[in-house]
Amino acid sequence: MKTFKEIREKTAYKGKTVYSAKTTGRIKVPVTIVKEPKGFCVYIDGDKLDVFKKESDAMKALKSTVTSLGGKLK
Repeated sequence: MKTFKEIREKTAYKGKTVYSAKTTGRIKVPVTIVKEPKGFCVYIDGDKLDVFKKESDAMKALKSTVTSLGGKLK
């Protein structure tokens, strides 16, 4: 049986958090951009969206996705 510590460590991101916020509007979920060895990874509500080479590309994709879902970034 898995311990709580093992479950918590598995859900942690594998890199350094570059951007973290909570959306407003219709959807209220946490969003995060994490710097990983392969690039900048975008997470929306804990789900991985995609990996980008530049932080600016990751931010553009995050903004457009949140906007299309009906939310806004602070």
